[in-house]
Formats: sequence, structure tokens, C-alpha cells
Amino acid sequence: MSEVIRFGVSLEKNLLLRFDRLIRGKKYTNRSEAIRDLIRREMVKEAWEKGGEVAGAITFIYDHHQRDLLNRIMDLQHDHQKIILSTQHVHLDHDHCLEIVAVRGSAGDVLELADALKALKGVRHGTLSMTGTGKETK
Repeated sequence: MSEVIRFGVSLEKNLLLRFDRLIRGKKYTNRSEAIRDLIRREMVKEAWEKGGEVAGAITFIYDHHQRDLLNRIMDLQHDHQKIILSTQHVHLDHDHCLEIVAVRGSAGDVLELADALKALKGVRHGTLSMTGTGKETK
């Protein structure tokens, strides 16, 4: 375990009260955990901006009746297989499918794949959830 260092932080009373309400709502057990999480989030964000390694999930809904869409999805996934860890396909109803693509690689490569998938005609909606791999937040 890492050495823990204590330090003081000065905040305006109103800001601290708002922060305490925020962290209670997010179920943090104390201010230190919330501050650690904020610091890690900023470090992960910096790694993304510099093209660091990320892990995440690309989730999208599409119309499986759209002509040739499944082939275009598969082509993109094959073109990016070096960053794809796994995929999951779910039939939502007669017309729509959910695809979840687990990814790990450079932020640029992950964003490129997510944008390409979301831009395909017939994809109704898509999101990318990215986080660091843990290496840069230790």
C-alpha cells in the first residue's frame, strides 16, 4: 500500500457545504475519497487528451433491417480488432439490436472506432464510456 500524506485544503464555506451535499449524494464515505476520485478523474482525462491507453465500452442501438449495416459493422470491427476485447449482441425487439463492444487501446483509436460505428446509417444511437486502465492513476 502507498504511503498516505495528509494536507490541508482551504475552501469557502458555501463551496464546502455544496461539496459535502454532492459527495453524500454520490455515497462517498468521506471527503478524502471524493477528492482522490476527482484527482484520478483529472489524471485519466489528461491521459486521454495525450492519447494514453484507455479501456471502455462502445454501446449502440441499430436497426437490423437496414441493408448491409451488419456487414459494415463487422468490417469496422475487423479493421479495429487490435483494440476490441469482446462484443456482445442483444436482440431488443423485432427491429432493433444492441451491440456492446469492449475496447482497450489508445484513446485516439477508441474514439475513431466509436465515431465510425455511431456514424453508420441505421445506427440509431451510440455512446462511448471510457476510463483509464489504472496504470496512470497509481
